[in-house]
Amino acid sequence: MDRFTVAGVLPDIEQFFNIGDSSSGLIQTVFISSYMVLAPVFGYLGDRYNRKYLMCGGIAFWSLVTLGSSFIPGEHFWLLLLTRGLVGVGEASYSTIAPTLIADLFVADQRSRMLSIFYFAIPVGSGLGYIAGSKVKDMAGDWHWALRVTPGLGVVAVLLLFLVVREPPRGAVERHSDSPPLNPTSWWADLRALARNPSFVLSSLGFTAVAFVTGSLALWAPAFLLRSRVVLGETPPCLPGDSCSSSDSLIFGLITCLTGVLGVGLGVEISRRLRHSNPRADPLVCAAGLLGSAPFLFLSLACARGSIVATYIFIFIGETLLSMNWAIVADILLYVVIPTRRSTAEAFQIVLSHLLGDAGSPYLIGLISDRLRRNWPPSFLSEFRALQFSLMLCAFVGALGGAAFLGTAIFIEGDRRRAQLHVQGLLHEAGPTDDQIVVPQRGRSTRVPVASVLI
Repeated sequence: MDRFTVAGVLPDIEQFFNIGDSSSGLIQTVFISSYMVLAPVFGYLGDRYNRKYLMCGGIAFWSLVTLGSSFIPGEHFWLLLLTRGLVGVGEASYSTIAPTLIADLFVADQRSRMLSIFYFAIPVGSGLGYIAGSKVKDMAGDWHWALRVTPGLGVVAVLLLFLVVREPPRGAVERHSDSPPLNPTSWWADLRALARNPSFVLSSLGFTAVAFVTGSLALWAPAFLLRSRVVLGETPPCLPGDSCSSSDSLIFGLITCLTGVLGVGLGVEISRRLRHSNPRADPLVCAAGLLGSAPFLFLSLACARGSIVATYIFIFIGETLLSMNWAIVADILLYVVIPTRRSTAEAFQIVLSHLLGDAGSPYLIGLISDRLRRNWPPSFLSEFRALQFSLMLCAFVGALGGAAFLGTAIFIEGDRRRAQLHVQGLLHEAGPTDDQIVVPQRGRSTRVPVASVLI
């Protein structure tokens, strides 16, 4: 919710700090970069220490920094960037650890349902961020107050985590009573195992495309819609010293909430029904969602010059299809990775998806927009067209993500089976001193560890 509160008042922030599109994109990029760097740290800690206390500490720190960022004067934009970077501590501590707690409390279809409820928080929080940011700004007459809402909610979250949540044993819910306990391996062993897990790698690449698109839309969609209305003559332009219109942030926030809830629920239910007859249903549903969203996102941009209503309709359909991925991707990770590596896997999926996704996509979109605008005479139409053309990159990236999920479908069955056998103690990983045997592979011989051969 916090980062989308900033997006909801972005035009006012641009006016207050006197910055352009590329600098505005840095606000999101700095936050995501910090979050990305800190995620492996919390992933390592989350596989070895008390997860509840780690989350409480991270969220408390985030609340303090967010509150402090609302008091920064207009001549110190660099300080706003610094505080947005520090905010990454809270999200890194929570997003890498919380899904692993759910995985240790539920299994099978029940886990999928619980994950869908958890991932409802992403679109609902995003939408509430836009709504809270724009409405609190309107009520207070000052955009700074928009940043003072979420810290209070953070305090409530810390209290609930500390008083209500219990710390379950890692992997206990998935093991048979006579199975040997799972012990953590070294960090490097974890990384090697994850790198050799094609389902994890390819699904993470697919999720990277989701992050690229959602990160770009999260920051730039309200600004794009405002510029569209200005070009259509439906709203006055946002001039220095004036308060920018917040109606598009409010509408986009409502769309994000509705499409997120609808998309997450629809994706989980379709996947749950199909997986009984098709074990590859999860990645195939993810692929269908991304490949289906790409043309609708393109149409939403192409129609913005003619009809804002058509733009909103296509955004609604595109975001619904895009949101089908959230809970399913998390479920894929949890059943192809063993319990003692899940926080690390979550962390590195976050690193990959943000490094190549929404860490740079808002800045890249803003940079392309600024470069295009330099080639045209200054006008409100030029501002609109520049952002319109730069956002079209999202449709292309979404199609690439769909291809990655199609690749995941090739490997998903074998990787899931190997993880299940490992948890039950029926499969052990190869060590450096394991005996080697030679087995034929497609007409040729290859040397493999004995422990990797299933009989």
